[in-house]
Amino acid sequence: MGMMLCLVQRFFLLILPHYFSRTSVTFRVTRTIKLVFVAGQAIGLSACANLPYYAQAISGHFEVVHRAQPIHRIIANPDADPQLKQSLKKIVHMREFASRELKLPDNLSYTSYADLERPYVVWNVFASPELSFKLKKWCFIEVGCVNYRGFFSQASAERYAEELRNEGYDVHVGGIRAYSTLGWFSDPVLNTFIGYSEMNLARLIFHELAHQVVYVPGDSVFNESFATAVEHEGVRRWFESTGTAFEQAALSARQERETVFVEMVLRHRQRLRELFQSDLSDAEKRVRKARIFDGLRSEFLQLKAERSEFGVYDQWFAQNLNNAIVATVSIYTQLLPAFQAILQQHDKDMGQFFAAVTKLSKLPKNERNLVLQKAIESDQKLRMAEQ
Repeated sequence: MGMMLCLVQRFFLLILPHYFSRTSVTFRVTRTIKLVFVAGQAIGLSACANLPYYAQAISGHFEVVHRAQPIHRIIANPDADPQLKQSLKKIVHMREFASRELKLPDNLSYTSYADLERPYVVWNVFASPELSFKLKKWCFIEVGCVNYRGFFSQASAERYAEELRNEGYDVHVGGIRAYSTLGWFSDPVLNTFIGYSEMNLARLIFHELAHQVVYVPGDSVFNESFATAVEHEGVRRWFESTGTAFEQAALSARQERETVFVEMVLRHRQRLRELFQSDLSDAEKRVRKARIFDGLRSEFLQLKAERSEFGVYDQWFAQNLNNAIVATVSIYTQLLPAFQAILQQHDKDMGQFFAAVTKLSKLPKNERNLVLQKAIESDQKLRMAEQ
């Protein structure tokens, strides 16, 4: 009975912010309802597990909703910052392009803007055992199990990360500039990414909208690889339609750079995996683990010396490298070749591609992965035949 009460109340916690984000309820009324409602839930949910965590998530999302303003109103405001207005106008065009050319959802997402007055909207905590790449999972209503735990406060994320470190986990706290509510709410454009280049704005918007098309609870690699495939195809088409030859070349260079970076990290990850599976003592594994991470840094420095453009990864290597950081690298790209192959099989028709992936998403995980692997193999055979 208590668990059912918690689930029902959590359902309303999801629905009410969704309702407020789509209606003309004034911000003052919304704030009042927010205070009353959250207070009531704090009492009603007192028997639920993770109450403080759910409370901060609710409060954090309400802040985003509260601060959102329609983009058309900002653009029409003569007192609004000219640079902000110019960026928002570009996003309006991207949003229209996403629905018209990429068949992405035509809804209110990215038609409003919110300034949160901080550099990130949430901070995600990732954790894995000291001698394993198996990311710790957390399970939530609606989204299933995911490989991270998100906080709207950096201090809260760091406190939780420290708890996990004390339990012996390798931990990584990453600032996140955007997140998708999977179509439940109208996701706004945020100050956390409004300063991105045109290329990165397009990547982010197409990627996040893709999560509203297909989302498999509990399978982060499937979800992120699919969204990355949509992002890549979307940005390519965007620059074909609106960009210059220079911008298209810059896009190709970035994607090639990302491929080199990921392959480099994954080579060392494989060495670490073999080490962790060996019969060596844990003490010896720790020593060799440190050496492998040192080797990864050395390879990066050599690569950067030869190709200065790889300096864009300086910030990543400035971190205290550990299993949790490395484990996150392939989440977005592990199945990317498979989804790109499926897109190619459907002559790059986005509607047919989405239909195929939606059908695929309904299969059990092992069957999904088998289909994806066959897609890669078929694509490889086709490329070899064309050579």
